[in-house]
Amino acid sequence: MSRSQPPYTEEFRRQMVELVRAGHSPEVLAKEYGPSGPSIRNWVRQAEQEGEARADELTAAERDELKRLRKENRQLREEREILRKATIFFAAETDQK
Repeated sequence: MSRSQPPYTEEFRRQMVELVRAGHSPEVLAKEYGPSGPSIRNWVRQAEQEGEARADELTAAERDELKRLRKENRQLREEREILRKATIFFAAETDQK
């Protein structure tokens, strides 16, 4: 069974959600743009759920900072290891004299 109308694009759904959040009624939007009121309400509900799911994800700035901090941490570990080996080396040299 084929649909009489192709599915709405993600951009169109996003625009409907924004209009509902701006105060427009789903029923008024349904009459004006075509999808049913319940469909628009479902899109809004899905957008809210996705927003909650994404709330714990990192922003681009946070990802950049995390990348920078991991690099810095790796460098500090390498420097600490070099200093540890140097300490062992010089302690051994001092004991031999």
